[in-house]
Amino acid sequence: MSKEYELISTSDNPFNPHTQWDDWYAWDLPRYASLALLGRVIATSSDLPRSLQHDDYADALATIISENVSGKHIAVTGSAPEPEDDTP
Repeated sequence: MSKEYELISTSDNPFNPHTQWDDWYAWDLPRYASLALLGRVIATSSDLPRSLQHDDYADALATIISENVSGKHIAVTGSAPEPEDDTP
């Protein structure tokens, strides 16, 4: 079973973070460092259940998209298998 979820990206990045991670990351890092931005905005803990960590990620992504200081950040939807349990 798969679940749809969103990853951070920018409108000018030609690579899909769901399917072309290495290329996406190599392109993004010197220009925007989107994962570093996400790390500064997210408030979560590895001690929390995975479902709460996902909620915290979604909240941080929504904040970045709504504030959109760069004018370029977007959310890219894709799918991945769901974890088997809710352990951190």
